[in-house]
Amino acid sequence: MKTALCIMLIAGVGFFVSCNNSPEVINTQERVGINDSALVRKGEHLVMIAGCHDCHSPKRMGPNGPEIILEKMLSGYPSERTLPKFDTALAKRGIAQMSEDMTAAAGPWGISFASNLTPDGTGAGSWPLENLKRALRHGKAKGLESGRLLLPPMPWFNYVNFTDEEIEAIHAYLKSITPVQNIVPQPVLFKK
Repeated sequence: MKTALCIMLIAGVGFFVSCNNSPEVINTQERVGINDSALVRKGEHLVMIAGCHDCHSPKRMGPNGPEIILEKMLSGYPSERTLPKFDTALAKRGIAQMSEDMTAAAGPWGISFASNLTPDGTGAGSWPLENLKRALRHGKAKGLESGRLLLPPMPWFNYVNFTDEEIEAIHAYLKSITPVQNIVPQPVLFKK
């Protein structure tokens, strides 16, 4: 009987405390930090499911296949590498080829290299938000209105329906990752 009475008393006090109607004081600085953190996490998720690492992150071969080189994550084709050798005759006939870590590709357009997406000055993560929107929605190189179209295998046409909020999240994530200085080579375009 005493145990039941104690349990009821504790439950009653808990109920009374939870019914407190005094206004909650919100620290807006903490709230902004939480929102920014949530936005960055959402951006990380979108970058992952959009397959950005497939081409934009250099890889090394591990025991189970290609592994992202974390210190070069999303930095594009490594500038210290020699340019990959592709069979240009096959590429010109429409047979696409990829480098061993998928950061370079060749096809009828020529040879293209995955861009640096990190927030270094050499990367897309340093771009203004509007440039990222333009690149993803209109396929414009460097997000510039006057830029050429992004080259294959960049599937920008799959990203045209990203919402403003989703692109803002991707932008926030790209600004949050480690900057990697890496000037990616210019594409080699085949003459038509």
